[in-house]
Amino acid sequence: MAPPRNRRPGFSRRAQYGLFLSYVVAIGGALIAVVLIALSQLNAPAYSALRGAVREVTAPISASLGGVRRGITGVPSGIGQYFGVVSENQRLKKQLRQSGDLVQRARTLGRENARLRRLLQLRDRDPKTVAAARLVSSSPGSTRRYAVLYAGSRQGVRKGQPVRGPEGLIGRVLETSPNTARVLLILDPESIVPVQRTRDGLPAIAVGRGDGLLDIRSADMANAPFLAGDAFVTSGTGGIYPPNIPVGRVTRNSRDSAIARPFAGPDSVDFALVQQIFMPEAPPEPEPTGEASDQPS
Repeated sequence: MAPPRNRRPGFSRRAQYGLFLSYVVAIGGALIAVVLIALSQLNAPAYSALRGAVREVTAPISASLGGVRRGITGVPSGIGQYFGVVSENQRLKKQLRQSGDLVQRARTLGRENARLRRLLQLRDRDPKTVAAARLVSSSPGSTRRYAVLYAGSRQGVRKGQPVRGPEGLIGRVLETSPNTARVLLILDPESIVPVQRTRDGLPAIAVGRGDGLLDIRSADMANAPFLAGDAFVTSGTGGIYPPNIPVGRVTRNSRDSAIARPFAGPDSVDFALVQQIFMPEAPPEPEPTGEASDQPS
């Protein structure tokens, strides 16, 4: 039997080229190593310069490969930090909402504390105060404006007594029960309060509109000018309301009558003072019990 023509079975040209290139690389590496060893022994300065040039070439490549390696190894920790940051962000948002609620409650308590302090100072300064009590309800949705005061006849509250808050006049007592009283607010259309302007003493009448505002009407002057910002206080006329209690402030310029906003809104007042009537009616004179008779001398 004739021998096969290909005496190297299983070898392809690609394998032959690969084997040849590996030999070339190995021999070239050996020659470069021999040259470098000889250069380091025979000419050390040239070897140092060559080594520095190699470093200059390989340093950027090493830095890039190091950055890639650090990026790959930092992926797990980055994922963990991301989820940690998300949870921390949610926790901080929750804490911020709680802090906002606490700040809001603190502001509300601060405003209420300030109103109560003014009310206490007013009560201590005014010897005519009958009682200090809470306004437990009011009727903002009706044309008739009333409020309920948590103090009644047992606390000395009587019909007709004025009711005021730290900011100004609220109304007057309309009827009483043992522990509560019904207050007619100055916003009610049936409420009429004699007032005067603070800047010149112009007498006027404050009448409720039923919508949270007041009508200020001149009492002795036709076409009296009203300017925005004019403040009106009680004048003491009529004998019910003590003088100089703030009532309302004009909202815009007008003549003969003006719309004013009350200083003390019943919706924003928690506590109120009941005061004595400024000029109570004199008691009736006692009737004579018998007629005088003449005695003969």
